[in-house]
Amino acid sequence: MHVAYATKLLGGEHTEYTVQKLGKLAGISTRTLRYYDEFGILKPARINSSGYRIYGQVEVDRLQQILFYRELGLTLDAIKEIVAAPSFDGARALREHHHNLLQRRTQLDQLIANVEQTLAHTEGRITMNNAEKFAGFKQKLIADNEQQYGQEIRAKYGNVIVDQSNRKLSNMTEEQYAAIQKLEEEMFYTIGQAMMNGDPSSELAQKGAELHRQWLSFYWNSYSKQAHAGVVQMYVDDERFTSYYDKHQPGFAQFLRDAVHIYTNMPM
Repeated sequence: MHVAYATKLLGGEHTEYTVQKLGKLAGISTRTLRYYDEFGILKPARINSSGYRIYGQVEVDRLQQILFYRELGLTLDAIKEIVAAPSFDGARALREHHHNLLQRRTQLDQLIANVEQTLAHTEGRITMNNAEKFAGFKQKLIADNEQQYGQEIRAKYGNVIVDQSNRKLSNMTEEQYAAIQKLEEEMFYTIGQAMMNGDPSSELAQKGAELHRQWLSFYWNSYSKQAHAGVVQMYVDDERFTSYYDKHQPGFAQFLRDAVHIYTNMPM
């Protein structure tokens, strides 16, 4: 039987944990911890004479960060890149987690309020106009984007820029949002057609890049060629963005990236 091992370190209140003890503390399985070890994202501090993995305070703190990032929807590859970076700052990361979680709570509170309002409207207790119904949908879109991509976007562009973009989306009219949807569809169609000749510098491909610029400008307070080129590079570098764009046509994200880099005259 695996005997749980915990011993106080000399000169402090820190505790050492075996896999079972740490798994119980964190509420995750021992299988997950062993996988984190094999994946290289959370190595034990040492292996004791009985062959048990032993984790110390440094590993406990890293596991907490891993679970925060996992809760925010990051992949293990992305988390590993963040926490293993020489510049990783645990205190700064906690402040970012706090900010992001407060943002999520605000969005969820707004969604809950909108659902309750819609239910009351459905039951005939109140009258709800279309703008109010649409507000709930926009908040859901913001919450979904934060869940799926928020951490990477905030890390790349900062909280201020992302929060401004979210506020801009929240304040959009239904007509503006419909225009965005139409513009995105046109961009996808144009780039898809341009891919048939395989030339990202073609007139059609450059039209698609311009449409993408217009689409981004609905969300951004200001446009820059550097930011535009950086966004499409992220479409290629991050598999979640790649899968979103490539579901329309294999290689779409890369072709769009190439077209935009030519459009902005920015080096790849």
